Amino acid sequence: MSDKDDVERGPFQLLEALRNQDKTWKTLAPRYGVTNPNPPWKTSLTAMCDCLVANGVLPLLDWRRAEDELGETVYRDVPAPERQLLALVHVMLSRGLVSETDLAQRMRAVRARLEAV
Repeated sequence: MSDKDDVERGPFQLLEALRNQDKTWKTLAPRYGVTNPNPPWKTSLTAMCDCLVANGVLPLLDWRRAEDELGETVYRDVPAPERQLLALVHVMLSRGLVSETDLAQRMRAVRARLEAV
């Protein structure tokens, strides 16, 4: 599958819902009194991208092209690093590495754990 397929597949309902929630790190961090400009998940995002590239699942040039194109089109109104996160998930969904159903279920489980604290 080419990076063009990654960009053309979609839209994904889950990503569209996330995109419209305005739950960016810039808006959430002050609410919780956090001053670190980098969201806690940024390191995991970078590591996941590196692993996908290193294992040949997502060739670096394909990833960079897809991220750039998605960032300039579909997710242009989303601030970084959320834009990079949405682009990665978009590519993963397009390539069948994860399904929207599985991702939504995992997100609900994580949210439930966070809200239980």
